[in-house]
Amino acid sequence: MEDFVDNYKHEIIASAITLIIVLTLKFLGDKAIRKIGKISNIVEARTLLIIKYYSTLLSLIGIGAISFIWGVNYREIGLLFSSVFAVIGVALFASWSILSNITAGVILFFSFPFKIGDRVKILDKDIESEEPYLIEDIKAFHVSLRKENGELLVYPNNLIMQKAVTLIYNTEDGPDGTEEA
Repeated sequence: MEDFVDNYKHEIIASAITLIIVLTLKFLGDKAIRKIGKISNIVEARTLLIIKYYSTLLSLIGIGAISFIWGVNYREIGLLFSSVFAVIGVALFASWSILSNITAGVILFFSFPFKIGDRVKILDKDIESEEPYLIEDIKAFHVSLRKENGELLVYPNNLIMQKAVTLIYNTEDGPDGTEEA
């Protein structure tokens, strides 16, 4: 055991430093995301989803850094990953759409001017109705919109970023645009 520690002292120290940095970044990032969510009045479930994405990204970066520290043979790992991604790429040909919806969901978290409870109208020629929709929920892949007659429209996040969206009234204002008491 002492031989192992003596032989790999630098790798062990570098791994410990990497782990401390990743955990510190996770703590600070979680705190910042929660603060942004609270300031923006964003539903807790959406905040937790963004924290989950952030944690996953940090974990992948940490695993990559530790494998670099320990001198893993990247040719063998590269061959393994390229084979796996080729199979996944062929099997999930439309994965770009899924990734664009997830990316749009993250962008909507930080810069979406509408909140759950707001009434909006989406200017899209494929939507037959001119009636405004109530934003019921904003998820990782889609926004749930409901008409006054109860009809539910599940609209992809990437499309809501591409189309013009008109705010009819938000949760702080009433339907006539005046501040509610």
